[in-house]
Amino acid sequence: MKTTPTRYSILDLALVSEGHTLKQTYNNALELAQHAESFGYTRYWLAEHHNAPNIASSATSVLIGYIAEGTKTLRIGSGGIMLPNHSPLIIAEQFGTLASLYPNRIDLGLGRAPGTDRETAQAIRSDFMEAAHSFPSELEKIETYFSIENSNSKVRATVAEGVEVPIYILGSSTDSAHLAAKKGLPYAFASHFATTHLWDALKIYNNEFQPSNNLQKPYAMAGVNIIIAETDEEAQRLSTSLIRMIVGIFTGKRDYVQPPTVMTDEFRQMLQHPQINQMLKFSFIGSKATVKAQIKEFIEETNVDELIAVTHIYDAKARIRSYELFSEIMKELN
Repeated sequence: MKTTPTRYSILDLALVSEGHTLKQTYNNALELAQHAESFGYTRYWLAEHHNAPNIASSATSVLIGYIAEGTKTLRIGSGGIMLPNHSPLIIAEQFGTLASLYPNRIDLGLGRAPGTDRETAQAIRSDFMEAAHSFPSELEKIETYFSIENSNSKVRATVAEGVEVPIYILGSSTDSAHLAAKKGLPYAFASHFATTHLWDALKIYNNEFQPSNNLQKPYAMAGVNIIIAETDEEAQRLSTSLIRMIVGIFTGKRDYVQPPTVMTDEFRQMLQHPQINQMLKFSFIGSKATVKAQIKEFIEETNVDELIAVTHIYDAKARIRSYELFSEIMKELN
């Protein structure tokens, strides 16, 4: 039984809605973050993706700076930086700079997936596969660049040395659970789309966790899809945009986020497709009362320390309202 409050946060992909410009998309992200700050959210993370017309968070660290500049207290970070795409030195420099500009507010979440297709991953970094296999050692390089001790080394990230930037390990399988536990780092599982291994990953992380200077006991986060509206029917209508998006992923026809339509039998049949049904297993869609019951059960089953909510809604105002209702649920449950 949980004795501490469950924190709640946001993961954003800066999704581009049909008919919206990139500038509108970024402005909407900032407006959401500003509201999230007033709603009591802990952090606002942006995910790194590439070569997807409907995802605008590809230059993740740049966008983090934009959101941090327009907010005051909310933690802003990456969920995550896909480390095999990058030089650890450059990431240390970027996040050291961000944390100097916005002290005690910047998080560095790190993942090992490319966040794109194979051809694009190859275009980003020709030795991507090698870097992905070297994820543990690449992580150690980042930690070294942030350490004061590295000031005597020949290769330094001078703007990162001694700067406080908490590192989080992201995972969508069990591999990173072992690593996060061994390193004594907080662990965020991508259960908003990778639902199969959630239970195993949490069990591994909690059982194998070794205390560190960063963390004395396990700290686990889980991603969940959240769409809340005034009624179940309205939430289901809003969710048709998400269903289309998921179908687009499986069919290779990625498109801008489409306006919602009436929940039809055709959409209901799509939801029954095994792959789509599995991918949306931890999706809580409905009125506040409906979602509250589902979230309560999820927290009791997983015992996670923090929920990170992903809300793919076409309309910016409806998305803000959904996050407001979710914050009300979390305050009531805590």
